[in-house]
Amino acid sequence: MFEAKVASGNGEQILSRDVYRLGHRLDFFRMFSFFFSTVGHYFSTMVVVLTVYTFLWGRLYLALSGVEGGAKNQSISSKAVGTILNQQFVIQLGLFTALPMVVENSLEHGFLPAIWDFLKMQLQLASFFFTFSMGTRTHFFGRTILHGGAKYRATGRGFVVEHKRFAENYRLYARSHFVKAIELGVILAVYASYSPLAKDSFVYIALTISSWFLVVSWIMSPFVFNPSGFDWLKTVYDFDDFINWIWSSGGAASEANKSWEIWWYEEQDHLRTTGLWGKLLEIILDLRFFFFQYGIVYQLGIAGKRTSVAVYLVSWTFMIVAVGIYVVIAYAQDKYAAKKHIYYRVVQLVVIVLTVLVIVLLLEFTPFKFTDLITSLMAFIPTGWGLISIAQVLRPFLQSTVVWDTVVSLARLYDLLFGLIVIAPVALVSWLPGFQAMQTRILFNEAFSRGLQISRIISGKKSTA
Repeated sequence: MFEAKVASGNGEQILSRDVYRLGHRLDFFRMFSFFFSTVGHYFSTMVVVLTVYTFLWGRLYLALSGVEGGAKNQSISSKAVGTILNQQFVIQLGLFTALPMVVENSLEHGFLPAIWDFLKMQLQLASFFFTFSMGTRTHFFGRTILHGGAKYRATGRGFVVEHKRFAENYRLYARSHFVKAIELGVILAVYASYSPLAKDSFVYIALTISSWFLVVSWIMSPFVFNPSGFDWLKTVYDFDDFINWIWSSGGAASEANKSWEIWWYEEQDHLRTTGLWGKLLEIILDLRFFFFQYGIVYQLGIAGKRTSVAVYLVSWTFMIVAVGIYVVIAYAQDKYAAKKHIYYRVVQLVVIVLTVLVIVLLLEFTPFKFTDLITSLMAFIPTGWGLISIAQVLRPFLQSTVVWDTVVSLARLYDLLFGLIVIAPVALVSWLPGFQAMQTRILFNEAFSRGLQISRIISGKKSTA
């Protein structure tokens, strides 16, 4: 939260009249000094993340459009050149970014102590921490530039050895890290499925290893540095608490930490105060989620290798039907689930039978394949999130209509899905033996780690007595 507060403040600075005047009136060298000692660090960090986004979206476009495959077929392969480039990649991997720090420490402490400090930082997972911090600065700095609205955030001075529940971590980092990491992960997965270059494992690793590290860091860092973050029992309790928070109806006197709906509305506060250009830019940025559908529908078997725009337009019927089915089931649940439960079950049965019947007819009379169902999820789930994001921008026009209730209900399901995706690797690591002790040793010194283990043994004996 402290990083978010400072990043938002620097975003407001870069929009201020004072910075504008200083930037125009200082000489070249003083202007550089002013830039890099104030807003420059945050601006450079944002450019790094935007570069990753541009690179991955560009590679995905080349793969889905077939340009990458055509370029590969026309290129002249040379094993000698490939070997040279592979060796160069291995040497450069992470070296140039860490070289300034190693050189500076070498001048102050000597070469061997500098190397040892660098290795110790990696063992303490410093790369995870600073990569996650980079995402925090980028999100709040960029959002403040687009919409303004920097505000005071009570960071507090709480005791550091305190386990934070999963729901609290999700509320803090869902929009700034988790959703973005899932987006990049989906891009990398789709690229691996449809890129001809991804068939060569080394080429794919060389192109995407840093991006995968970014995804893992943004998802796992809040739990890696969370005391007892990989304790299985605490993970189970955290999951139950998260589910209760998601489905809590809230109320007029409720707070964001007790109701998902209150938190969801608070996350849109910056869209209420932004201007027309801010809303327009937000909608343009949200349109990127539609590209998944545009690129993947042409790869489905039912498309029959057709490339006309009609294929993309027809694919929207799936979105309309899917939303229609959800609205029907939600309406039946609200009206019949409590008192006339048999009617609700009849509606569910009719929907399931009709869905199965349509799938059977498609398999029989069209080039539709059963794998198209799984592949289409990668296309239409991002489209749904894009529609929800645009609906949040258009909230003043939609909130008084019946559409808004559907938007809120679908957004709840998406946050539930995102939460399950994030907690899945945490639960896996918590279930495997040894990771909890390893995390405790990384976070705390040896004496505290030993005392923590003894306290667990004592508390376990008390609970069984």
